[in-house]
Amino acid sequence: MSIGEVLAHLRVDFPDTTISKLRFLESEGLVQPQRTPAGYRKYSWEDVARLRYILTAQRDHYLPLRVIRDQLAALDTGAPAADAASPGTVERSEGRGGDGSRLRPALVAVGPTQLPEPPTDLADVVLRRDELLTRAGLTEETLAALEQYGLVGERPGGGYDADALEVATVAAQLAEYGLEARHLRAYRAAADREIGLFTQLVAPLARQSNPAARARAAETVRELTACTERLRAALVRGGLRQTLGR
Repeated sequence: MSIGEVLAHLRVDFPDTTISKLRFLESEGLVQPQRTPAGYRKYSWEDVARLRYILTAQRDHYLPLRVIRDQLAALDTGAPAADAASPGTVERSEGRGGDGSRLRPALVAVGPTQLPEPPTDLADVVLRRDELLTRAGLTEETLAALEQYGLVGERPGGGYDADALEVATVAAQLAEYGLEARHLRAYRAAADREIGLFTQLVAPLARQSNPAARARAAETVRELTACTERLRAALVRGGLRQTLGR
């Protein structure tokens, strides 16, 4: 997996994780992803499990990196480590049930010869309309409204991709707070402005026939979107601080 794909996996349970954080942990020697000939990071499932161990130890046990490093070294030699979940355990989200409710994540053991099956490549996900409704927990009326306001749309060849599922799922969650599709139009407009801005940055790379340049363009897009997500969240938190009395 690329660093952007790893970030997407980790942010389900560790939403404050950033690419800079992953690079820092690598610079500290806590995780060592492989490198492609072009110099891009490639993470294994063992690397993801190790990162989950580190992030859990920091978040739930407030352990400093020095202690975490010692625990990982002990685990690498087969000795037990205390106060944190084993890095040989990966939490995999199982999505939603047929009634639209979230299913509890399953813990899957990871070892040298036992790896969890990797998820389907997000670029290859194609869902029928009924599948999208079930997995996102949407009603037909809400999906039609999302399509009306340009928030969700079918792929050129038909069906809905992983991004459409993500938008639909978030829209279903926001609907629980009383926010309807019409309230989300501003996000569509803001996304279009970002698309125009980022296109200027990545289009020169994407147009090159060099695979390394195209890979760099894809990673740049992931990094840019991660940065703007952090910026947007910080601005909203800051704007609501007075409302929250903080």
